[in-house]
Amino acid sequence: MLSFTSTLWLVAVLVQVIQAQNCRNVPGSPSYPSESQWQCLNNTVSGRLARAIPSGKYCRLINCTDAEWTSANWRNNIPGAMNMVNWEQDYDSNPSSLCGRISPEICGQGDVPLYAILAESVEDIQAGVNFARDHNLRLSIKASGHDYLGRSTAKNSLLIHTHKLQSIVFTDNFHVGNHDLGSAVTAGSGVGLRTLYNATEAEGKIYVGGSAVTVVAAGGYVQGGGHSPLGPLLGLAADNTLELNIVTADGVLRRVNDVENSDLFWAMRGGGAGSWGVIVNATFRTFPTFEATRSTVVLTATNSSTIGAITEAHAKHVFDFDSMKASQYYSVTYSGSNTTYIFSIVTYFPHTTSEQAMVALEPLFRDILDAGGVLISNTMATASINELFPQGDDLAGTYDVLGSRLIPESSYRQSPKDVGDVFKHLVDAGTYFIADIVVGGGQVARNAKVDNAIIPGWRTAKAYLVVGNLITEEGTIDEVHAAQNMFKTTQLPMVETIQGPNASAYSNEADPWEEDWQTVARNAKVDNAIIPGWRTAKAYLVVGNLIPEEGTIDEVHAAQNMFKTTQLPIVETIQGPNASAYSNEADPWEEDWQTVFYGLNYSRLSAIKTKYDPADLFIVKTGVGSERWDSDGLCRI
Repeated sequence: MLSFTSTLWLVAVLVQVIQAQNCRNVPGSPSYPSESQWQCLNNTVSGRLARAIPSGKYCRLINCTDAEWTSANWRNNIPGAMNMVNWEQDYDSNPSSLCGRISPEICGQGDVPLYAILAESVEDIQAGVNFARDHNLRLSIKASGHDYLGRSTAKNSLLIHTHKLQSIVFTDNFHVGNHDLGSAVTAGSGVGLRTLYNATEAEGKIYVGGSAVTVVAAGGYVQGGGHSPLGPLLGLAADNTLELNIVTADGVLRRVNDVENSDLFWAMRGGGAGSWGVIVNATFRTFPTFEATRSTVVLTATNSSTIGAITEAHAKHVFDFDSMKASQYYSVTYSGSNTTYIFSIVTYFPHTTSEQAMVALEPLFRDILDAGGVLISNTMATASINELFPQGDDLAGTYDVLGSRLIPESSYRQSPKDVGDVFKHLVDAGTYFIADIVVGGGQVARNAKVDNAIIPGWRTAKAYLVVGNLITEEGTIDEVHAAQNMFKTTQLPMVETIQGPNASAYSNEADPWEEDWQTVARNAKVDNAIIPGWRTAKAYLVVGNLIPEEGTIDEVHAAQNMFKTTQLPIVETIQGPNASAYSNEADPWEEDWQTVFYGLNYSRLSAIKTKYDPADLFIVKTGVGSERWDSDGLCRI
């Protein structure tokens, strides 16, 4: 028999569901909170409610420097600032609402939230969740703003900013139920990776994290799966997550692990960022630190044929380092100078000396130089692994969108030439940035039976390919749309040639407009929330497309569509039979995003979503349940 409290909760949920059947309240709605109600919320959170403003406007107010504008650390502290400034813009309203740095005197609110709670406690988060739910408001969450799909910001929303949750606690004996899970660290949902790496180094430990050091460990990174330079050795970040503490839509703080709320624990390790609640902190497995070697090689090439030949040579050698559990970040970037492209090859060798690394790399470098690469620099560093990850800051303040696919091992074993051809054709198509991130295989593959929500494509991928497309700050709406569509229309058809039979993407770095982001993948076999493509992938291929800062709307749309219309048909030749992508770094407009980002896990994820968030308080682009809402997340469809 239900208690009185439970009955009230069910009644409240029913009311919320009925209210949310139409639209969220926005300024001008009859039920939108009054000034006195906002002031009451401010009092509840001890004065930590702030007006959120676009970074362009904030920059003008304080006369920010170029270094600040392009600093991820600077943007982390500003509730309305995103690392990719295009996500602060509302290109599609009529008229558009834009605010950049070039012409900040014309500054609309864009897609930046109206209010932000600068949370310093669980109670602050609960107050924000309860206020948004009770007043039927759109709710958004920002940890760092390092978000390639625009999920950390939302028009007319109340934002919960977790940047000030900076606690770090170590233990040698972390318990879940009666089980001692060993050495672990619990990090607040504002702690960036560089801060965490410094802390783990001081303790003689390591944590499985990424190479972008301003990313928050206990945020969207782990919810999307979290690839890492340590992946071949220790697996994905989600594979090494032991517990999360989260405030769900009912305002309750829940401990989420293998024993308590185990279904939600499964979903939050790979089932997508921003869909489940507000993370307060998360606990991650730690390991003893070790010496490692990082090799960094920079080369140039001046034409697409040479780029294809160099990449083919690279593809022939991606298995050379498997026994050493090494990872590799291989990228090609247009320099902006004539037709020169810059290659960067960064390889992390755990438990390896510089001399051993040089011997292992020599066949690859010999073949790359024979293929026409011009060597610019070759450096080697050996130190504690924590110290080898980037220091200080990440580049931000850009206008770009990504598209990506997980590339299965079979594509590299069977046809390295196809991989080279993909890069050649992507360059011919005008792609400014391509990366082939070899972080699959090894422990990522062996963790296929770990029960989490990682898309199975991660388990079979060898690498992760991502492209980036720039959006011009003051471009026309057509220019914005062109950039947004670049992956789908141009780049994805190229990538599909190597993506394998079951397309998968890393949901944290994916196309926000992926069309088929939800459908269940027939051929995926792994029952966890990491898309199965990760378990068979060798690498992760990502392309970047620039959005013209002052382009027309047509130019913006062209960049947005570049992956779908031009690049994806190229990538499809190597993606394998089940297309998969890393949902944190992918095309935001991916049409089949349910399949590509979540694979066979989607129906299970959707049921868990309904259980814990029946009124869809937490809705983000290409997140679980978002197919029920319009593109602004404000009205049900």
